Amino acid sequence: MTEQELTDKVVASFDGARDDRFREVMRALVRHAHAFVRETRLTEEEWSAAIAFLTAAGDITTDTRQEFVLLSDVLGVSMLTVAVNEPGDGEATESTVLGPFFVQDSPGIELGGDIAGGASGEPSWVEGRVTGPDGTPVAGARIEVWEADDDGMYDVQYDDGELAGRAHLFTDSEGRYRFWGLTPTPYPIPDDGPVGRLLDHAGRSPLRAPHLHFKVTEPGHRPLITHIFVAGDPGLDADSVFGVKDSLVRPFDRRPAGTPTPDGRRVEGTWTSASFDIVLRKE
Repeated sequence: MTEQELTDKVVASFDGARDDRFREVMRALVRHAHAFVRETRLTEEEWSAAIAFLTAAGDITTDTRQEFVLLSDVLGVSMLTVAVNEPGDGEATESTVLGPFFVQDSPGIELGGDIAGGASGEPSWVEGRVTGPDGTPVAGARIEVWEADDDGMYDVQYDDGELAGRAHLFTDSEGRYRFWGLTPTPYPIPDDGPVGRLLDHAGRSPLRAPHLHFKVTEPGHRPLITHIFVAGDPGLDADSVFGVKDSLVRPFDRRPAGTPTPDGRRVEGTWTSASFDIVLRKE
């Protein structure tokens, strides 16, 4: 049996699949995987190393550490999937990767509340408005926000089980939102596992450009998963998961110590402020 005959036989083995989409995806997977093996003339030792790598990724994965998401991220597959499913049309806010640290059932806060929950970092006031493409305010939209502390760690990476640096809130009748968070800082994706070893072997940095995560949902509109990135940061062009989009870069303006805050809160030391208006697509 020739190499191509083998590929054709495996592709044909899915002809009887009951689900059309399953059949389409599996046939394409086989064709591309076989083409990869032929193109690279993959050795048996390399194939074994690949199996060991994937096994190690499974072994290190937990409820709060998803190594396969990290692998998808650093290979650009996550961002390509976003590009295929959420192409920028110039009307709605652009999407980017979810990342491995989203948690369901985050604490709720009131408008103007603080998501830090004891996480360390420079305070940052973030505000904006959620609308539809025609500018109509989207009232009652649920906004999930989460971020790392100034040590580059998310709450779920600590062992104490405490939630910090994350919360959800709802827009008011005019579609407006506001909250206190932390000024985003650069941090490495978890690099103590197989994905970290892959990056090291490739001579690539594990650093992510500083960002704040958003997930916005409201019945009648398409869910939005996005970030805002810090303007002027040198890491914008070298984000380890290729998640930066120009339309999502925002200034985080630093205010001197003692500068009055928008809500009258007393802040010791400097703080920053950022504005991010969000446009949702209709469902």
